[in-house]
Amino acid sequence: MMTAHLKREMDQLKRSLFSLCGLVEEQVDAAVEALANRDADSARAVEEKDRQIDEFEIQVEEECLRILALYQPVAVDLRFIVCALKMNNDLERIGDLAVNIARKAVTLVRQEPIPLPPQLRTMGEECPKMLRNSVDALIRGDASLARDVLRRDAEVDSMKQQVRQWGEDTILRDPKRLTAVLAIMAASRNLERIADHATNIAEDVIYMIEGHIVRHHAGAMSAP
Repeated sequence: MMTAHLKREMDQLKRSLFSLCGLVEEQVDAAVEALANRDADSARAVEEKDRQIDEFEIQVEEECLRILALYQPVAVDLRFIVCALKMNNDLERIGDLAVNIARKAVTLVRQEPIPLPPQLRTMGEECPKMLRNSVDALIRGDASLARDVLRRDAEVDSMKQQVRQWGEDTILRDPKRLTAVLAIMAASRNLERIADHATNIAEDVIYMIEGHIVRHHAGAMSAP
């Protein structure tokens, strides 16, 4: 009987995490679109919706603590709860980073239009995919998919450096663009941090499945 109850609780927790991830992913997508379209209204909507993510994060944490208190899970179930608690925090932080990007969109609205570097658009597409894949890896118990997220993190880091170089070159050519360029560079840093949080989740998924800790990608590529 206890096992059946625990399974239902764990299934509900998985659904809650998946729902939270979907909400966070929508926030990131909306923030990037607001930046690309110089849409202040959409950017403000992202900021207003952040409270919903904060409330959802508290709900997921309470679910985890209830399961720990009632069922005292062990082995893979315990590792899943630990992973869920850490992932919950990462998702909340990603929501905050989406708000930061939205605020940079508002800054851009006040400046003369400037084309976004193509790397920033690519980052805006890749980072939500990394997040989605990390959560899918958790739900499916797929360590291979989690490792793929780790590999892609280096690509996002490289794109952020390219945006930085673009920014430095643009400022040298046209110092009047300083405020707009700094906003774009800050948005790229926020996207890179989103990729880092997605990577954190992927590392925790590997821990949940295989029982060993992966940090800084050590052993992540070579493990079977």
